[in-house]
Amino acid sequence: MKHILYLLLTLGLTVGARASHPVNDTLPLRKDSIQSIDDVVVTGTMKPVRKLESPIPVEVYGQTFLKSNPTPSLFDALQNINGVRPQLNCNVCNTGDIHINGLEGPYTLVMIDGMPIVSSLASVYGLSGIPNALVDRIEVIKGPASALYGSEAVGGIIHVITKHPGKAPRIHAETMGTSWGEFNADISTTSKKGRVRLLQGLNYYHYNQPTDKNNDNFTDVTLQQRVSVFQKWDIARRTPDKVLQWYARYMYEDRWGGEMLWKKKHRGGDEVYGESIYTNRLELTGMYDLPRIKNLRLSTSFALHRQNSFYGTTSFNATQSTSFTQLTWSGGNKRHQWLAGSALRFQYYKDNTPVEADANFRRTVRLPGAFIQHEFQFHPKHTLLTGWRFDYHSVHRGIFTPRLAYKWKPHAMHLIRFNAGTGYRVVNLFTEDHAALTGARKVVIENALKPERSLNVNLNYMKQFLLWGGHGSFDITGWVTRFFNRITADYDSDPNLILYNNLSRHTTGKGVTLNAEYSSPRQLRINLGVTLQHIPDATGRQQILTERIGGTWLVSFPTGNKKFSFDYTGNVYGRMRVPLLGPLDPRSPYAPVWSTQNIQCTYQPNPQFSVFAGIKNLLNFTPAQRAPFIIARAHDPFDRQVQFDGNGQALATPENPYALTFDPNYVYAPNQGIRFFAGIRWRTKK
Repeated sequence: MKHILYLLLTLGLTVGARASHPVNDTLPLRKDSIQSIDDVVVTGTMKPVRKLESPIPVEVYGQTFLKSNPTPSLFDALQNINGVRPQLNCNVCNTGDIHINGLEGPYTLVMIDGMPIVSSLASVYGLSGIPNALVDRIEVIKGPASALYGSEAVGGIIHVITKHPGKAPRIHAETMGTSWGEFNADISTTSKKGRVRLLQGLNYYHYNQPTDKNNDNFTDVTLQQRVSVFQKWDIARRTPDKVLQWYARYMYEDRWGGEMLWKKKHRGGDEVYGESIYTNRLELTGMYDLPRIKNLRLSTSFALHRQNSFYGTTSFNATQSTSFTQLTWSGGNKRHQWLAGSALRFQYYKDNTPVEADANFRRTVRLPGAFIQHEFQFHPKHTLLTGWRFDYHSVHRGIFTPRLAYKWKPHAMHLIRFNAGTGYRVVNLFTEDHAALTGARKVVIENALKPERSLNVNLNYMKQFLLWGGHGSFDITGWVTRFFNRITADYDSDPNLILYNNLSRHTTGKGVTLNAEYSSPRQLRINLGVTLQHIPDATGRQQILTERIGGTWLVSFPTGNKKFSFDYTGNVYGRMRVPLLGPLDPRSPYAPVWSTQNIQCTYQPNPQFSVFAGIKNLLNFTPAQRAPFIIARAHDPFDRQVQFDGNGQALATPENPYALTFDPNYVYAPNQGIRFFAGIRWRTKK
């Protein structure tokens, strides 16, 4: 690992040294060559600022990135972002979350247009329902941002910024199908009525072809039918720089996975095993700049999420409503910039989970908060940012989260940023451990769980360079996160239990992230990323389902015929621990090194029309190739033939020599092999 780090550092510094002389403070860069590296971002400081001027490192991914590997949802699109890994958590229903720098999904805050409306219950299946056609760009922050955004922004932020009605084409349509029988369609239109600009769209995803290529009598991929409709309003104000916007989205999804013979009539029964989930979700957001007072903005959001599901015979019905209101003010001068605000989050949650003592569990959380941020440019090359936030949790009382950032720009092509901040998190058991409902394990809370606290420090160095007439950048970030009252799930002590507790001591995770990108005048684009990390569990071992090393790449290159272009994308992950069911379990306790690679060819005869086709998972890798089985006792999903001792432990018998129970949670990669895809994009001129 040290040799890899040394090689990458040497390569980056050597390329930078060759490309950056003669040294001066103003280099003649073409506007289009630097556009991707100096976009305007809003996530780092909650206000628009050029990416290179932000004290907080923010990564930006636009439609060019999304089109290089077309996917039906945001969840799948994130797989080629360095340090970000979509993790599937069940081989049957394909629930998943997003890991940032090795931290699980509950540490990641997902926002849409600045509003934290994808969290808790919605994060289990809701991320699959965000269509890429809705997205203008994605901003990613790695590291805590609780000083501005509060709870859940511990590991980082995925900020989805939707398209603006005034900038989107009048009509945009895209369809894509795969050789597995998947079909995805997006259509959006814009219109203008007086001062109102409208963007409305529809996304439909259909996959209803049960496939069992590993011959375990279970579906390899969850079957889904999903429809999502959205509308965004932008109302022109008499004062041009004042904003009034509304956004609404409704999603319905019907998904199931299980035994190949499962039908709707088997839902909740014990004849044929299946996991069936119906999801209804409504999202509303609004943004309004108040008159008369400059830079005073009121933002609000509401989300209603309902899940009706069966995991075998286990029923799980849950409702969560989240409302959020925030008032912010910004102002200052060239040297001093201030941001202040107050926020109120109200969350109602109800379910019939068997995890809690109350069969009809309810929770209401009120979370008012206030924050202030000061950005001080005390020298043209030096900027200091400080921030403070105080939240009052209705259960856990007062929570204080400070933040510090420092930016030093010694040269037009060099940038150094230091960030330190704290975070906190409150656990929600089902949304964090779907295994509690599969029938395989029971959840035990050993003590009353306290909020988890964290302290993160990271140092970022960025180098821009000119090479062969093109423009590129190289950056490296080292980070350390120390957790206090870390909430851990113990899978190892008892194969039939998930033991939850706060650690009595602190744990420390650390890592290094390296990114390099290059764009040439001939439209060659290269993005490379490597992440090295160590995230320990309570025993000091590497955390389950967390790789020590991972990498991503994207290479886009044209051909002699400018109408054709190719994209080659992929990722690779090192070994990671996976949960076993006991000492006799014959499966490996470590996942192998694995990689997903994709290639695409695009034919674009004019700017309004394009046809694309390619191959996903070129290596045809699936976890089933490296294990005797991935679903334990798939032939006996209701454990009818399992014998237990007095303590509830499975016994080894001639029929069950490994002393296993049914368990679909041995999962670290998608179980979908090689497949072909093709699609069409068409849009009118803006």
